[in-house]
Amino acid sequence: MKSITMVRVYLNEGKGQRLKKLLTYLHDDSQVSGVTVLRGISGFGQSGKIHSAHLVDLSLDLPIIVEFFDTPEKITPILSHLKELIEPNHIVYWPASVIDK
Repeated sequence: MKSITMVRVYLNEGKGQRLKKLLTYLHDDSQVSGVTVLRGISGFGQSGKIHSAHLVDLSLDLPIIVEFFDTPEKITPILSHLKELIEPNHIVYWPASVIDK
């Protein structure tokens, strides 16, 4: 097993440019081991406003979760950089293990 740090960033679709900048940074500049973007069907944040998707409409303000991982040494400077790009309280991270050979 190999020690890694998992990171989860909470965004919303309405701020699509922020997602694009984040993905470009993680892929091109940081070259992290893996990134997954998940689109939520419902959610709410600090404002308490519920954002939901319904079959009859197309909501562009749904929650987006960006998850990625790498070694703790690689993640530490990434987190410092993300503090400048992402709103406070929208980044969580935790130690994890990945099963390798």
